[in-house]
Amino acid sequence: MSMDIYENLIEARKKALEQYSASVDFIQGICGEFERYTQISPRYYEKYDVKRGLRNHDGTGVMAGVTLIGNVKGYVIEDGEKVPAPGRLLYRGINVEDLIQGFTAEDRFGYEETAYLLMFGGLPTPDELEQFKGILSFFRDLPPNFTEDMILTAPSHDIMNKLARSVLALYSYDPDPDNNTLPIEMLQALRLIARFPVIVAHAYAAKKHYFDRDSLYLHRPQPELSVAENFLYSVRHNNQFTKEEARLLDLCLVLHMEHGGGNNSAFACRVLSSSGTDIYSAIAAAVGSLKGPKHGGANMRVMHMFEEIEANVKDWKDDEELSAYLARILKKEAGDGSGLIYGMGHAVYTMSDPRAVILKQFAKDMARKKGMLDEFELFEAVERLTPDLFHSITGQDKAMCANVDMYSGLVYKMMDIPPELYTPLFAIARIVGWCAHRVEEVYNPYGRIIRPAYKAVGPKRSFVPLAERG
Repeated sequence: MSMDIYENLIEARKKALEQYSASVDFIQGICGEFERYTQISPRYYEKYDVKRGLRNHDGTGVMAGVTLIGNVKGYVIEDGEKVPAPGRLLYRGINVEDLIQGFTAEDRFGYEETAYLLMFGGLPTPDELEQFKGILSFFRDLPPNFTEDMILTAPSHDIMNKLARSVLALYSYDPDPDNNTLPIEMLQALRLIARFPVIVAHAYAAKKHYFDRDSLYLHRPQPELSVAENFLYSVRHNNQFTKEEARLLDLCLVLHMEHGGGNNSAFACRVLSSSGTDIYSAIAAAVGSLKGPKHGGANMRVMHMFEEIEANVKDWKDDEELSAYLARILKKEAGDGSGLIYGMGHAVYTMSDPRAVILKQFAKDMARKKGMLDEFELFEAVERLTPDLFHSITGQDKAMCANVDMYSGLVYKMMDIPPELYTPLFAIARIVGWCAHRVEEVYNPYGRIIRPAYKAVGPKRSFVPLAERG
């Protein structure tokens, strides 16, 4: 390279940095102007009775639709008042506890059977279940060169980001992506359900290779393995996993598979689907929603919080010391400053979250076998102490229970699943619920495009000619 060319490159880079710096300064300055015009007074929400977060004043959700897919019961209404009750989760009218008891008693995996139930409405016969498993196994293969072109060529440090981009990319590989006849919609849905674990595993491998400087391991799914077994097989270098690990992961996937049409990601899927857009766009939106720390990323916050508790509480079995630290979290003196004890409380469940109750039972047994019983008992202690502390410090009297995020992250940790896979595993489960809601929204004969209202509260202003603006 000649000296002139080298000097020109240096000069070009210098100018680019100067322009970037000037752009940042301009944006920082204009943000102050933006804030001046964008601050909305809380009084407007009260004046116009705005249901913020689509929540009623008693915390219940605003009724936005009807569904046959899932039902979340966390309280009862008596004399117009919300009364706490043990939580129940129903899939197509079947209590999830009965569903899990059914397949665990027969020593079977439940993901595939539950997916069939949610997608088609009824429990499969033995022959139907075997055919369904075969279809999912056949559909697991990604399109030719998809991993090389869409995952390895543009890797991401965030696997949920790569999952959303990959879902959108699959539109280009579909010969008839905008065909929304029922058989094609079902075909597209089952392909997405089957491919989600493979995309996540390959995106994780790319992240480990390009961002963590690890070797690249890409494993093809094995046709004879279940979804849970295949995932563990695919993300581990040596493909090794125990039967107990696979059973517990399968249980986690079943518990996360569906949670009614009102949860943020399912609702996002239904909102897009109501516009008539394709399934890939609708599911990508759901993935983007689940990526948020207030939704699917919550179990990561639980684990970060417990890392701090473990580091700052010397005696985990001392309720007084632990309570003192939890009180500091609630007072925003410790933790992330939010005043929240993550893993506690839920928008619907009051006395109990059935998912947390079930997961806790299985987690305790694994903790004993993994030599992590002390850590498990710390989680139990936080669950036990938090409600009274919350009530005494905040003055609020709402019922509070542990939610599924309290124990799901711990279960994944005990299985040596890295934290960056916690939320993607949630997506691998919830893709079934999303697809079920997508199909129900598209084929609901009473469906209309979802369009809520926003009240405009800005003052009227006059246009000022450019030359007169100071």
